[in-house]
Amino acid sequence: MKMNAELEMAWNIVEKTGSNLFLTGKAGTGKTTFLKELRDKLPKRMVVLAPTGIAAINAGGVTIHSFFQLPLSPYIPGTTFSSKDSRFQKINKLKINIIRTMDLLVIDEISMVRADLLDAIDSVMRRYRVHSKPFGGVQLLMIGDLHQLTPVVKGDEWTMLSEIYDTPYFFSSKALNMSEYVTIELKDIFRQQDAKFINLLNQIRENRATDETLRELNKRYIPDFTPPANSDYIRLTTHNLPAQKINERELSLLPSKEFVFTAEIEGTFPETSYPADQKLVLKQGAQVMFIKNDPERRFFNGMIGEVIYVNNKEIIVKGKNSEDDEPFYLNRMEWTNSKYTLDNDTKEIKETVEGVFRQFPLRLAWAITIHKSQGLTFEHAIIDVVRSFAHGQTYVALSRCKTLEGMVLSSPLQHRSIISDRTLDSYLHDISSHVPTESSLSSLERNYIISLLDELFDFTALQSSFNSLLRIIDEHFYKKYPKLLDEYRNTGKTFIGIIDVARKFRHQYIELLGTQHDTSDKHLQERIHKAADYFLEQLSPFSVLREKTTIQTENKLLKLQLQERLNAFSDDLMLKGRLLKYQTENDFSVCDYLNVKARIVLNIDGASQEKPDKSKRAKKTKEEKQKKIPTKQISYDMFRKGMTIEEIAIERGLVETTIFNHLAHYVRLGNLQLDDIIPEYHLDEILDFLHYNPDCESIAQMKAALDPDISYNEIKLALELLQN
Repeated sequence: MKMNAELEMAWNIVEKTGSNLFLTGKAGTGKTTFLKELRDKLPKRMVVLAPTGIAAINAGGVTIHSFFQLPLSPYIPGTTFSSKDSRFQKINKLKINIIRTMDLLVIDEISMVRADLLDAIDSVMRRYRVHSKPFGGVQLLMIGDLHQLTPVVKGDEWTMLSEIYDTPYFFSSKALNMSEYVTIELKDIFRQQDAKFINLLNQIRENRATDETLRELNKRYIPDFTPPANSDYIRLTTHNLPAQKINERELSLLPSKEFVFTAEIEGTFPETSYPADQKLVLKQGAQVMFIKNDPERRFFNGMIGEVIYVNNKEIIVKGKNSEDDEPFYLNRMEWTNSKYTLDNDTKEIKETVEGVFRQFPLRLAWAITIHKSQGLTFEHAIIDVVRSFAHGQTYVALSRCKTLEGMVLSSPLQHRSIISDRTLDSYLHDISSHVPTESSLSSLERNYIISLLDELFDFTALQSSFNSLLRIIDEHFYKKYPKLLDEYRNTGKTFIGIIDVARKFRHQYIELLGTQHDTSDKHLQERIHKAADYFLEQLSPFSVLREKTTIQTENKLLKLQLQERLNAFSDDLMLKGRLLKYQTENDFSVCDYLNVKARIVLNIDGASQEKPDKSKRAKKTKEEKQKKIPTKQISYDMFRKGMTIEEIAIERGLVETTIFNHLAHYVRLGNLQLDDIIPEYHLDEILDFLHYNPDCESIAQMKAALDPDISYNEIKLALELLQN
């Protein structure tokens, strides 16, 4: 990757700080290449998302809605979705672990992301990470160009959203505005090299086009232009219908035989995310565009070619960029629809393939829409923007061309074709206030180190989960276990001293760090080692107390609440203890700390989900092998592999209620926990209701009183298990 000052700054912010970053820039400045480099080389645990299926496939990630299980309806901060959209927050434990352990969330094509969608992401992230921090404290990288694709918002939706947001754009997000973020604008254009053409494009992009600008561009207006024979000209149109008609007409004019190639689809691949035509119609002589990069570098995404020969099984093509291009056989290529999973052995976040789309990487290309040309580069293009209707559409079309000489306008460019959004102009005018300097970058790196040390030596969260456990013992078990209660009270008092020492130590490591933005200072490392050892010893009484805590009760509801609080405190204590233990023996560094913390979290959460030793599995008899697998077990096995109830229902062609009932069977057997299939906040609300309404036995009454998202089946199962 060719680096410049802006790209280096962006890389350092992502790698060495926890600051949120909006990476923007003109078309052809290297945003896509930067993302690819991050995926290949960044040591942080990252997840890449995009607002649409096609954008997600191109970015090598998944869609925002799929990853966070969000409905397509608008989101109003502080509200819940109707039962019809109960997919919201219904996230399985596998994905929760990914959310809890990711370091970086990348959102590509951020210009298409609405403000309310970003706030919905924030809501989910806070639920499973740090509730008090925007986006749960995870670092956010937003990539896109606001002068290009814009968010889609219907009139009736905006009527509702406009009461909350100033604009539909991502930068109006409530969560984003609560967090600090920096902006870097990439300025070096790699697509065009002609300074005059670049200047004209910038004037269009920034809404500074004058009459003189249009006069220069309109020199490329050639009335009734007919592309030379065998040239690679492609026409860019504002609407899909004209492009489709042009392609159909040109294809019909070819005298050769027509062949149809149907895509091969395996697994799950949503139709809305198809990266190529499901049925590709070709003839010999057809002008085509390659829509994928070739590993052998014979073609690239956006290159114009020609079908030299075609039959039922074979396609021979050649590029039209040069007379030297040699014809070659084209094979089908693959696009994958992936989802994120956790590797059980390495504990790394990995992408697993859910579906595969195989098709010849071609599209008829006498004409395509400007929207489909996004991210592509053409040697020669005929631009038709007389009917432009959206912000940035004209700029996107013009900037697809590599040179001014390679562009032809089908009609003179008018000022009315250059549509600009004043809201965006105002935001972009002030963008310089968010641009970091070398000095502020050093501060961000230093602050990131301090924030991680603060996290390591902060004991308030541990104190909170301890106090929650103490309260339930004090309220319900003070008569039966008075000595245990006294031990909890006395041990809990030591938090005052622990937190006070931690506060004083904070002054020390900040002073030792000084103005440095790394942890190489030996004295600093010595103090961290000694502090970790000291605090680890201070937590020892809590570990002893937790080990000896055995409380019996016949009250099913109380037993469940007690177990939840015991588990929460145990997990917090184990995480803190293991982190401190590690830092007594190892030097502190940002990457090392993040990796160790993620592995500890996953080991804690996965302790009860260990896979049985293969060597201990009994060999199946012939009769057992032939025995039909019960339908309940099929759903159960799919669920244990990380699929959600909704995904299993779609895969098996069943309704979600059936899958829920299948899994409920394994909850009754003890193979699954209740909170495995009932979201935590649903279970909390059911338990709270029963606590204050102990005599209520009517599921209908509970359904009417509880959150509409809580289903009848969830209430029924919870009641059944609590009463048995």
